[in-house]
Amino acid sequence: MNAPTELKQEDVLRIRVEVLRREHRDLDDAILALETQPAPDPLQLRRLKKRKLALKDEITRIEDDLIPDIIA
Repeated sequence: MNAPTELKQEDVLRIRVEVLRREHRDLDDAILALETQPAPDPLQLRRLKKRKLALKDEITRIEDDLIPDIIA
């Protein structure tokens, strides 16, 4: 059984989106944990939120590439 080892570009992008979503959820947890501390570091919070927003933008961009434009 010689199964192909190469993934299609679309499969690679779908895997990438899942990894980014997981990282996005992890950042949610980290932000929540930091916000519940008595004196959270505002700079660290800002950096985490900025990274989370960048991840969301990248996820959206990749999903737009994966979903074909439908002209109605």
